[in-house]
Amino acid sequence: MTTATITAGRSMHDVEGVQVSILRGGSGTPLLFLHGSDAFGDWQPFMEALALKHDVIVPDHPGFGRSDTPAWLDTIGDLAHFYRSLIETLGLHDVVLAGHGLGGWIACELALRNPHDLRALVLVDSAGLPLIVDGVDTFMCSPDEIRTASYVDVARAPDLDDVLRAQQAKNALMTARVAWRPRFYDPQLAKWLHRLQLPTLVVWGAGDAIFPPAQAEVFAAAIPGARTLLIPNTGHLPHVEAPQAFAAGVGAFIDGVRS
Repeated sequence: MTTATITAGRSMHDVEGVQVSILRGGSGTPLLFLHGSDAFGDWQPFMEALALKHDVIVPDHPGFGRSDTPAWLDTIGDLAHFYRSLIETLGLHDVVLAGHGLGGWIACELALRNPHDLRALVLVDSAGLPLIVDGVDTFMCSPDEIRTASYVDVARAPDLDDVLRAQQAKNALMTARVAWRPRFYDPQLAKWLHRLQLPTLVVWGAGDAIFPPAQAEVFAAAIPGARTLLIPNTGHLPHVEAPQAFAAGVGAFIDGVRS
């Protein structure tokens, strides 16, 4: 893949009365990436690779990272409605909606509620459906244990600065608020995923110890026409561990989807 430097920046935006922090860079088809249980501190290699052909937009969810915590935030459904407002506020159209973990669950809920202006869906080691194989229960782990469990090779993990470490407690609290019971899924979601009409790519790390890779087939079977991409030698964050392979697979999928 060609290497280049993409100018990216972080800015604050008012959406539904919430100051939300957004990383953004590149140009082309909008790609809205919803993070998992931890927000990103800075521009990541997978974002850089995708931004060669796409307008990559990576918000910190309300209640996570640098974004405000609104009093009204209680459920994943609240976040889905929020992101519908964010798409409208930013004036986005023909959006590729991608989500990892918790963000994948949000993406599913948004796509079911209102797919207007959405072009395609990319689910990365997604939460939202009951696990058919038990994984590491992150609610029972320390931050360091979660970090180790998230990677096949933890040496690939980005460094944590003092700001990110300070945000971990905030992120963990909000994750528990929206996903504690039942653990990382909605009993109702499985009943309705068959209604999704968006082209969908299900991406999974072949060594995911948190949401084991058998879960990829569960999502693929539930969503009509969904394709799967298993990335070898990666864990729960294949986009971080293998950014070029991730970007190449997602980019090829997007190229194959008609606008």
